[in-house]
Amino acid sequence: MVNIEYYIAKFLKKVRGKALLNCNVHKTSKVESGSHIVNTIMERYSFCGYDCQIVNCNIGSFCSIANNVVIGGAMHPVNWVSMSPVFYEGKDSVRKKFARHKRENEKMTIIGHDVWIGQNAIIKQGVTVGIGAVIGMGSVVTKDVDPYTIVAGCPAKLIKKRFDENTIYKLLESKWWEFNDEKIQELSVHITNPDNFLKNIKI
Repeated sequence: MVNIEYYIAKFLKKVRGKALLNCNVHKTSKVESGSHIVNTIMERYSFCGYDCQIVNCNIGSFCSIANNVVIGGAMHPVNWVSMSPVFYEGKDSVRKKFARHKRENEKMTIIGHDVWIGQNAIIKQGVTVGIGAVIGMGSVVTKDVDPYTIVAGCPAKLIKKRFDENTIYKLLESKWWEFNDEKIQELSVHITNPDNFLKNIKI
């Protein structure tokens, strides 16, 4: 029996649209509806799930970003007398402006290649998430994350490395995410076995 309500809800979720401003999303990548993305680059074969908020970010290739993820965004001036936007320049929720002081420039957040970010994760402005890293769902990331590292929690802490140091070194040296589609297709049969993968690219 066809569940009409399910398909109607799915359709309505899809047609909400997405808000992208000053973004460069590769044609092979995808941003799902409900997401709000500003000043961001997303390289090839990456995707961003539903209802994400991403501001001032460079996202590498082959990244998997789940639903409801927040990356970057504005920071309030904690060293001023007041942190309220009524004292600094820019358009904000509150219309009144007592002053228009200039804040520090917002920092770029860097998401390396082949990163997996779990649902409801929050990544602070200016953080670098290394290549091949995993951010556990619901994590709050306030510091840089090393390549091929799994972190989780609030604040996010090291859970474990995905591979031994030698394998991590060889994967980073391979820069496989830069290979053309034909080469990746050829190597895809070995993607489940890091050792065989590396042997077949002579690293």
